[in-house]
Amino acid sequence: MKLHELKPNEGAKKDRKRKGIGISGGAGKTSGRGTKGQGARTGEGGHLYRQGGSLPIFRRLPFIRGEGFTPPSRTRYNEVNLDQLAGLNAGSVVTPDVLAEAGMLSQPAGPVKILGRGEVSVALKVRVHRISKSARAKIEAAGGTVEII
Repeated sequence: MKLHELKPNEGAKKDRKRKGIGISGGAGKTSGRGTKGQGARTGEGGHLYRQGGSLPIFRRLPFIRGEGFTPPSRTRYNEVNLDQLAGLNAGSVVTPDVLAEAGMLSQPAGPVKILGRGEVSVALKVRVHRISKSARAKIEAAGGTVEII
């Protein structure tokens, strides 16, 4: 097979509709544009971002997203509360890997933050990326230790 022998599959290419070529062509006279009005004129439809009086999408985006601009590169932490750690044994080490294995993280690859909802009754060794002040106080009050990684 040579380059000049290549051709598309049967039915893959279709001839374009030739408009304005007489009444028998099916698109003569007004050429499928109807009669008069904006759609019948050349260059119809306005420019790319014109939306007929509505606020254009690029100006609406900050409102759609929420309050202003949300930076796409912000760090999203996996939040774990103390009441979720209640089932762990005394002296156990709490790390992101342990929490991921237990299924407590929505995004196992992301960093972890411990929050202070609930109580902890056993001494835990906690090694996470962030921890709230109330959670740190409760863990240390129970005899545990906190280390930021």
